[in-house]
Amino acid sequence: MSIGVVVIGRNEGDRLKKCLRSLLSEADSIVYVDSGSADGSIQMAQSLGVEVVELDLSIPFTAARARNAGATKLVQLNPKIELVQFVDGDCEVVSGWLAIAAQALKEHPEWGVVCGRRRERYPQQSLYNLLCDLEWNTPVGETKACGGDAMMRRSAWQQVGGFNPSLIAGEESELCLRLRRQGWKIWRVEADMTLHDAQILRLSQWWQRSVRSGHAYAEGAWLYGRAPEQHRIKETKSILLWGLVIPAIALGFAWLSRGWSLMLLGGYAVLIYKVYRYFCTRFSQKEAMLYAVNCILIKFPQAQGQIQFYLSKLWGKQRTIVEYKGN
Repeated sequence: MSIGVVVIGRNEGDRLKKCLRSLLSEADSIVYVDSGSADGSIQMAQSLGVEVVELDLSIPFTAARARNAGATKLVQLNPKIELVQFVDGDCEVVSGWLAIAAQALKEHPEWGVVCGRRRERYPQQSLYNLLCDLEWNTPVGETKACGGDAMMRRSAWQQVGGFNPSLIAGEESELCLRLRRQGWKIWRVEADMTLHDAQILRLSQWWQRSVRSGHAYAEGAWLYGRAPEQHRIKETKSILLWGLVIPAIALGFAWLSRGWSLMLLGGYAVLIYKVYRYFCTRFSQKEAMLYAVNCILIKFPQAQGQIQFYLSKLWGKQRTIVEYKGN
């Protein structure tokens, strides 16, 4: 089965070079889609013999738009392409992954998407990098969505019209929802797929990344919350409850209630313990506690992201991508 790869990026520098070099001997065709880089990424990719697509600067950038442009170019270059591996430019593809994923799709014709384990390259560099590594340690088996790194059948991708280019985040889960509606399955296999270089070293970066995920949950619920899947409804309600409503009531009524309303904040400790117990089955106790605390604290920036989404809808403004690496 012929394999093509779409790499997307913006100012990824050496990370992009590692990404492309990891693919040169393993893929039939490679397309790099650049979203306005100013660090020589385009010239570097071309020097490696990689086909480059430069997105129109007058149209807002989104990862979804870049992936669509890359896949379209890939098919133009090689109409016989059957499988498309999407990968972010800050990831290095593990040797052998493309063959593993292709074999899995060959053996399971009902699978439309297959993904493996994305690992953080430097999990000990910062607490935030470690949290990313834990976040990507998802259960093996059938799942509802993949991340930015995944191999898809070209036929499945084309059947649903590709990614939604207007989404600034959460485009992978939205695509997978439409694929599942068409009967395709999304599968996570037990194999290393990519090494990711998050470079999240500051609280402000973690906050911005979390704001983006809050926006993604809100938009997902806005688009498909009334559908049978109740897409992102549970997550959206939880974010608003714990990230906005409970702290507003606890602090806002503290004076009137003579401090009794502050007892509501004890609910956070209970919630952390419940999440900790759940993740103890997948992580070490230390990692489970760290991840549990993060799952609660993250709701505050996620609430900000949701509020920003609703305000943009109210004002009729188009949201632009939320970047965190340069913050």
